[in-house]
Amino acid sequence: MTTGTHKNSLKTRIRELYEGQSKRAYRFRYVLLVFDLATITFLITSSFFTPSLVTESIDVLIGLGILLDFSARIWISRNRFHDLLHPAGIADIIVIGSLLAPVVGEGLAFLRAVRTLRLMRSYQLLIRLRGDFSFFKRNELTIFSAINLLIFIFVMTALVFETQHRVNPAISNYADALYFTVTTLTTTGFGDITLPGTSGRILSVVIMIFGVSLFLRLIQVLFRAPKVNYECPDCGLSRHDADAVHCKHCGRVLHIGNEGAT
Repeated sequence: MTTGTHKNSLKTRIRELYEGQSKRAYRFRYVLLVFDLATITFLITSSFFTPSLVTESIDVLIGLGILLDFSARIWISRNRFHDLLHPAGIADIIVIGSLLAPVVGEGLAFLRAVRTLRLMRSYQLLIRLRGDFSFFKRNELTIFSAINLLIFIFVMTALVFETQHRVNPAISNYADALYFTVTTLTTTGFGDITLPGTSGRILSVVIMIFGVSLFLRLIQVLFRAPKVNYECPDCGLSRHDADAVHCKHCGRVLHIGNEGAT
């Protein structure tokens, strides 16, 4: 077997694992799902503790794992340029760089903040789950809205901690930064922790404006009637009531599949 043939055969096998419908492909993707969830959990949890040799070693192992997964996905991609410039792809590149860089020293400590961008990977996780579990498909908007809010909270918390813990005695750990972020975006504003200086005030404004918008979006999705994705063949309206028989825009009879749930 020539080198080129072997290379194409290997790419075909890897593409089948990432995109195929076989039992082996499903098992492989769920192994990746567990790895992604464990990675996200570790990156968030480790932010609450002072870096050590153990956490740095785990960082490198996770970084190598993400690098291997990212390289495989780019190798089999049919549009590599698009995937590299996709927000999730850019986030993965940043996270890989931060994990493989030594951040025990304070000089590179700010890299801990960008690791929360790994939460961007949650969108791919949900797309994968949506095809396999009806719960995720039925509650897609709610779950995506919650993830948008969580991403914002943890990224802002990381920024607050990394910019303030050396100059602001009120923020001595990640929990203090999380407390400030949540009280600010909910407009509770107890006032026991504030961010001094112009940069601190600007960061507070960003948290209030964007955080409140995301929070209200989540509340709106939670309390409005559930919708399903089904594009009307005539007018193209894509969101309908779960029990809709006719399109509200053009009146076309719809045939929305359901599982008999009430």
